[in-house]
Amino acid sequence: MAADILPRYYQIKATIKKWIVEKEYNFGDRIPSENELAARFNVSRLTVRQAVSQLVQEGFLTTRRGAGTFVTKNEELINSYNIEFSGFMDDLFYLASRSKTKSAVIKRIKTPKFIQSKLQLPEGNDEIIRIKRVRYINDRSFAYTINFIPLEVGKKIKKTQLLKKPLLQILEQDLGIEFTEAFQTMEASFSDQALAAKLGIPPGSPILFVERIMYIENRVPFEVVQSSYRGDLYKYVTRLKPVKRKKGSYWVQDSEYDLPHK
Repeated sequence: MAADILPRYYQIKATIKKWIVEKEYNFGDRIPSENELAARFNVSRLTVRQAVSQLVQEGFLTTRRGAGTFVTKNEELINSYNIEFSGFMDDLFYLASRSKTKSAVIKRIKTPKFIQSKLQLPEGNDEIIRIKRVRYINDRSFAYTINFIPLEVGKKIKKTQLLKKPLLQILEQDLGIEFTEAFQTMEASFSDQALAAKLGIPPGSPILFVERIMYIENRVPFEVVQSSYRGDLYKYVTRLKPVKRKKGSYWVQDSEYDLPHK
């Protein structure tokens, strides 16, 4: 896994944070000692200490001299924990595995011109399936998503399926769609009254608007996904590395790095 390339302390930090967020250790619980964590992760105490100290600085953990390290009792901090993603394909699968749909509307509509262009649909493809969903993580709404899917595939999707498992899983496992890559754009925006009501936030709150085009074999565009993420719950992170050339260097996103959650 590419995640193994991440610094070990960062992986350990992400794992402990996951324990806290997913309530494997509740508010005020004592976490394993440095020696226990070092043995569990097969690393040195120094590596563990680096991970733990950062979580203390972020407020997720507290230390008591002679007693150990404990999960914070600040429930608001944990419950408002940001969802961090790096923009790679694994984001989609991680996000899909954690999110749940509690409301969904599937409709057969006339294909909008901008969708016809993005999906490179030939003339005559006048209809498409549009799916609107409010998605939740840990019982908190965090995204409003609109999917545009070709009619022949989209009409096979049922609302009952969407309420039980992620759309990405339905497309891949149930309908046999194999995605090979995705192209996405992001921009900062603000929620209007309708969107704010769906996400449970005040109108005018900051959101991150993400549009993603999903591709299948031979770089054929298959699906357009438009998501509006709550700005207080979603964080985009990335790692850059320099690429050296004879006449200088420039910085690019490091595709070898994976999600810290893994």
